Amino acid sequence: MATPGGRAEHSLSHAICNGIRKKLEPEQRNHLQNRAILRDHDRVQPTSSGRSAGPPVVLDDIAKRIIEQLQRDGRRSYAAIAKDVGLSEAAVRQRIQRLLEAGVMQIVAVTDPLMLGFRRQAMVGVRAEGDLREVAERLGKLDEIDYVVLTAGSYDVLLEVVAEDDDHLLRVVNELIRQVPGVRSTEIFMYLRLVKQTYSWGTR
Repeated sequence: MATPGGRAEHSLSHAICNGIRKKLEPEQRNHLQNRAILRDHDRVQPTSSGRSAGPPVVLDDIAKRIIEQLQRDGRRSYAAIAKDVGLSEAAVRQRIQRLLEAGVMQIVAVTDPLMLGFRRQAMVGVRAEGDLREVAERLGKLDEIDYVVLTAGSYDVLLEVVAEDDDHLLRVVNELIRQVPGVRSTEIFMYLRLVKQTYSWGTR
């Protein structure tokens, strides 16, 4: 599915929003599958300092191979990865820890919102005024929003909203998104069907 401006829609599960985390039952958590997700350095990351992520980290070939294996299976053991890349298990463990600490990747549980009772997902195009970075960071603090990106084109910011139903989606847009200082107008693009979603894009 294409979003406004021709960007291919692939953001449904870049991360689990805080709102989803709060609603998970213990037995649901046990069935979540881990995935390794590279952090998009161009995406605004809400932080206490108000700064976005820094420049990309330079990776050697072994680090890239480790990341690619975790992208395919975030639960892959250190021993299995070590065998494939030709390092000791301890060395692989240290490398993965450094990658996590540097913010190069995250290992998180990715869920299907529909299976958890969130029946409505939508992309919201936002036209804003003032400092767009500040507007995007304010929007990123809303629990129901799991994806925020600054864009060039018809909209200044694109958001992904995960909601329980139409009423919940309306409340999020009307009572939360439109009340954020700097938001001038919004347009909702309801998802009908997810055609493709992948995190195994490898490394460069």
